[in-house]
Amino acid sequence: MPFAPVIVKIYLIFSMNSIIDGFIKSFSLIINLDKELLGIIFLSLNVSGTALVISTLIGVPAGTIIGLKRFPGRGFIISLLNTFMGLPPVVVGLFVYLLLSRSGPLGFMGLLYTPSAMVAAQTVLAFPIVASLCHSAIVNVNPIIKQASVTLGATPYQVATTIVREVRYGILSGIIAGFGRVMAEVGAILIVGGNIAGYTRVMTTTIALETDKGNFELALALGIILLIISFLINILLHIIQRKGRLKTAI
Repeated sequence: MPFAPVIVKIYLIFSMNSIIDGFIKSFSLIINLDKELLGIIFLSLNVSGTALVISTLIGVPAGTIIGLKRFPGRGFIISLLNTFMGLPPVVVGLFVYLLLSRSGPLGFMGLLYTPSAMVAAQTVLAFPIVASLCHSAIVNVNPIIKQASVTLGATPYQVATTIVREVRYGILSGIIAGFGRVMAEVGAILIVGGNIAGYTRVMTTTIALETDKGNFELALALGIILLIISFLINILLHIIQRKGRLKTAI
């Protein structure tokens, strides 16, 4: 058919114009600091940041204890943490949903479809990453450091503090990796948060929803912001890991 190439060309031009127009509008939302856009970004950072703080406060001590102490079941706990590092987000979302649902053991708290439920789900996702990487950093520390501390008469607490200080870059890498995990997460928070506009709608869930609706401007704007955040996280992680390698070399 002689008109087929012309139709294809027109379609491609129209598609390219639509994509370019979508990017222009998305950058306009970012530059003009669109109120809805900022609200979604701040909620995402608040939920993920809170989950990361909780995961750090629990995960770093847990990883330290597992790395320094020998006790029955230690190997099983390490295997469990390593398994949970790759736990599918939808499974976490289902587990938290069952706990917080009206018929669940924590249903009386009324947390389902709230930011608190989203924080709980992301904490479950980030905790094994922080704890496991903290444990890995501690068990790989030079044993001479512990021996020297004991020889100098350090208490167990002082020995632990010295080792944690020595592997601080490895621990920071684990914390940043946990933050990267929860920032890009969509399945778990969609299940427990419900994606309610102005209340539980974060960047990842909004991108999924707005793409389905055909509202590519907002989805692209949030996608650009999410890519920038991921890029900054990776740069920070690279810098910390590089400092850790240089310190080890010295």
